[in-house]
Amino acid sequence: MELFADRRQAGRRLARRLEPLRGQPLVVLGLPRGGVPVAAEVADALDAPLDVIVVRKLGVPFQPELGMGAIGEDGVRVVDGVLVRQFGLTERDVAAVEEKERVELDRRARRFRADRPRIDLAGRVAVVVDDGIATGSTARAACQVARARGAAQVVLAVPVAPPGWIEAMGGAADGYVCLATPEPFRSVGQFYADFAQVADDEAIACLKRSRPPNGASAGAPSDALLVDEEVTVDVDEVRLGGHLTVPEHPIGIVVFAHGSGSSRHSPRNASVAAALNRAALGTLLFDLLTPAEEQRRAAVFDVDLLARRLTGVTAWLRGRPESIALPIGYFGASTGAAAALWAAADPHAEIAAVVARGGRPDLARPRLSCVRAPTLLVVGGRDDVVLELNRRAQAELQCANELVVIPGATHLFEEPGALEAVAEAARNWFCLHFRHHD
Repeated sequence: MELFADRRQAGRRLARRLEPLRGQPLVVLGLPRGGVPVAAEVADALDAPLDVIVVRKLGVPFQPELGMGAIGEDGVRVVDGVLVRQFGLTERDVAAVEEKERVELDRRARRFRADRPRIDLAGRVAVVVDDGIATGSTARAACQVARARGAAQVVLAVPVAPPGWIEAMGGAADGYVCLATPEPFRSVGQFYADFAQVADDEAIACLKRSRPPNGASAGAPSDALLVDEEVTVDVDEVRLGGHLTVPEHPIGIVVFAHGSGSSRHSPRNASVAAALNRAALGTLLFDLLTPAEEQRRAAVFDVDLLARRLTGVTAWLRGRPESIALPIGYFGASTGAAAALWAAADPHAEIAAVVARGGRPDLARPRLSCVRAPTLLVVGGRDDVVLELNRRAQAELQCANELVVIPGATHLFEEPGALEAVAEAARNWFCLHFRHHD
């Protein structure tokens, strides 16, 4: 049963179904090679920029058809920690698979991209396009990578797929579009009159012909901000200083709770906050204590006090016009992580997600079992004492949770690439759980 003359006709028909997306900050991503001609028609019809998304699935070593994650360009790495633990795989096992697949990914990326700059997905709607779905493993990996690169929303669009294909995607995308799901379904090619293999040169030509809409630079992300200002918050009979940053079209806001000896000017937290901003996440960095209180050790380790301050600032934030109805999360470092967990345990907190960096969750132990917000614990592999504290705390958490260990990193994540790994893990966690927060 032939449904389409060729990939270009399929792309034009698919574009008509995607017309409601017109006017949004779109980037159309074609899967090489067969998905690129389809994506080119979609991009042209919607006046959207076209890019290629080069991905490689990471297969379980002894069962390579089963994907345990995916990798993309620029070091993007998505790994299913649950599956890795289920099969008893070590970090070395995962690294060996990634090293092999990274070589092939880099080769393909050089071939398809040439000197064309990659389009930044942060805060944009990524429309992942292929010529059809068979097993769906590559498309699922592409959606995971697009999300990891900061896309505010991921839509998977294909001309044809087998019945039940959306369930097979496992929630990899936020939206799905398909023109037909015929039966019987043996292969994608059976539904095209012309399904000749797409040569590299043809895919590359499609990419070269693409132009960003309205003459804008395709490689230039939008840095527009709704808010970027110093703020003061009256909480608990004291005045606390902070800095609020909210990008255009935010998907949520993250409140930072720093540790002892730090402040809202912490370069580490500022670096993580900037990475979150690029992914359409707002941030509020603020001081939990006044300068005078910082000098009193009892106040620095008074988790109840710190959590009360955090709760008060959160209430203030919910009243701001930029954050009304947006999900709110906590990013806590060291003792600030304990305060974040303590505050999130409040049954009325309605916190969408928590990330603890090098945290002291043991200081919030009386309330760990009450935390309901999905919680990510990020610890350096060489931070032995804190790592053990986090492992014990993870066993007491009753919410969705995950422990990520950054290999070779110490407590302050000062090693090359360590803080970037923290930012990536936090970005992925917040983006995932903000989108699914009621």
